[in-house]
Amino acid sequence: MTDAKQVTLKPGDTIGILGGGQLGRMLAMAAARLGLRCQVFSPDPDSPAFDVVLNATCAEYADVEALEMFAGDVDVITYEFENVPAAAAMVLDARRPVLPKRKILETTQDRLAEKDFVTRLGIGTAAYADVTSVASLREAILRIGLPAVLKTRRFGYDGKGQAIIREGDDIAKVWTSLATKSAILEAFIPYEREISVIAARSATGQVECFDVTENEHRDHILKISRAPAPIPDALAEEARSVAGKIADALDYVGVLAVEMFVLANGTGPKVLVNEIAPRVHNSGHWTLDGASVSQFEQHIRAIAGWPLGKPVRHGEIVTMTNLIGDEINDYGKWLSVPGATVHIYGKGAPRPGRKMGHVTEVRRPIEGK
Repeated sequence: MTDAKQVTLKPGDTIGILGGGQLGRMLAMAAARLGLRCQVFSPDPDSPAFDVVLNATCAEYADVEALEMFAGDVDVITYEFENVPAAAAMVLDARRPVLPKRKILETTQDRLAEKDFVTRLGIGTAAYADVTSVASLREAILRIGLPAVLKTRRFGYDGKGQAIIREGDDIAKVWTSLATKSAILEAFIPYEREISVIAARSATGQVECFDVTENEHRDHILKISRAPAPIPDALAEEARSVAGKIADALDYVGVLAVEMFVLANGTGPKVLVNEIAPRVHNSGHWTLDGASVSQFEQHIRAIAGWPLGKPVRHGEIVTMTNLIGDEINDYGKWLSVPGATVHIYGKGAPRPGRKMGHVTEVRRPIEGK
């Protein structure tokens, strides 16, 4: 296994990116701005990231020969999605530095392992239980109560692989519909708002957090992010501290997102960690146009062994709006909006629930205020 502290790229070196979606596309564009080349590995021939790199590898993640050739062409490897197959990561890790480290995926790919990890750090989460059968689900419900959220332990995103269980629901039917033998039951949190912290950490331990972001979901898909989140300064500092503690405990190199719930109770609001995303994240897209350094550039700097930037927000409030499905067809109306910047991912035909692009809006401070 390679040592992250030994990685120091120079302009002209090449970064390998696993995954060819919009996150890989934006990572490659950030790298190009810094004079670094990228090569993308993806099994999808229509990957939008292919459009912005000179060299690409279109092959399955199980193709060991293709993985070895890919590793031979690059100086360091990163990924745009967390469900990198363990075998592929192992093949690559034996040949080139993989950042963030492969071992981190063993924690973040499994919701139960992730919750256990966060809990061991003394950080709050929703009450949870391991579920492997209808019988264990019934036992977990007795302990946690209803409503509750049943989630697959692996491969869930944008609301996929999960179901809310309420009083009167057919427990056996809910379990069967999830089509898994490995799940986690989480207490339903009556939260005040959802927030996230995008944090970057270098191999030397430098941590830089962006402004805490408030997130609004529709149909389980992120629709709008706003920075800064309208929460007290002390709570924002607590959220950033939680993200930094997680990054340090993972010995993380790169950008990660920590999604949290803000609770309102008798002693004032507090935060609970919902999930960790070991990658650049949709809720950090506002940083592309709304901050002095974007989450994508921070990630590239970290894995290249370069110093991180100090994020400074542009304007009073920055908003990011996802263009989902057919909404991309209305991109034209955003082009004349003052302070707005349109990002189109080049994914081809829109599909319901598919993120096709986003718009960032920077609201400048009011003169004299």
